[in-house]
Amino acid sequence: MAAGGPSVFLLMVNGQVESAQFPEFDNLYCKYCFVYGQDWAPTAGLEEGISQITSKSRDACQALVWNFPIDITFKSTNPFGWPQIVLSVYGPDVFGNDVVRGYGAVHVPFSPGRHKRTIPMFVPESTSKLQKFTSWFMGRRPEYTDPKVVAQGEGREVTRVRSQGFVTLLFNVVTKDMRKLGYSSWPADTQSNPGPSLPQGTPG
Repeated sequence: MAAGGPSVFLLMVNGQVESAQFPEFDNLYCKYCFVYGQDWAPTAGLEEGISQITSKSRDACQALVWNFPIDITFKSTNPFGWPQIVLSVYGPDVFGNDVVRGYGAVHVPFSPGRHKRTIPMFVPESTSKLQKFTSWFMGRRPEYTDPKVVAQGEGREVTRVRSQGFVTLLFNVVTKDMRKLGYSSWPADTQSNPGPSLPQGTPG
């Protein structure tokens, strides 16, 4: 009896959270986690991680360099809910409290190959000057209880946010058995391409 075709395809992702630009801040670290649809499941690697604390470079760029590795493999039956990586950057305020310095998210690139993405980051804002002063004085800045909400976008229209900083990621993407399941492969895109902070939808 002939063996049947594959019932799932694989998405293999590795790379690194390379660096960040936060001109106003120093001594920052980064957390990442993946968000994906119900038909997706990780089969190897880590779904989340936390980097070391890094200081600005002493050159004109003043980049915060982490070079923090990411490595994960997913399986799925369809592209709906294509994985996104959510980033949260933290650092000390003037009182030494750890506060969020930026949130951002981007889809894992849809095409196989090497990709570079620069993600614009943002932070939630207090709704009034009094709340802003109180949160600054108490060292409790507005932040999300679950950073994964950044990738969902639901309710974001009622959240006041402010753009702040950029994070650069490098991806190496490999897919397996997508063509056998009837899905096209896209040509590799190796150019730097800013990703949306709150990506929506899935590949067409």
